[in-house]
Amino acid sequence: MSFSKLIENKNNHKFQHNDICKNLYKGACVKIKNSQKTFQVIGINPKSKVCWIREWPFALEVNKTFTLKINQITLQTFCSNSITKI
Repeated sequence: MSFSKLIENKNNHKFQHNDICKNLYKGACVKIKNSQKTFQVIGINPKSKVCWIREWPFALEVNKTFTLKINQITLQTFCSNSITKI
């Protein structure tokens, strides 16, 4: 079950940078610039304005996380209950 909140702005569903920092939380699913995929936030450092994310849904055998500047997030969305097939 997903506990992510859907947060949208009427401005083409884009976040303002301050809104992202205030509303972003560990476990949130997000969309990022230059990608159609969904990612999950696994860590946040608000002082340096970065977060660590992984592709959602994720495969258990793959542990690919990467750092992303928070201003690269374009939309916070629901995490689907989809499971990657092994």
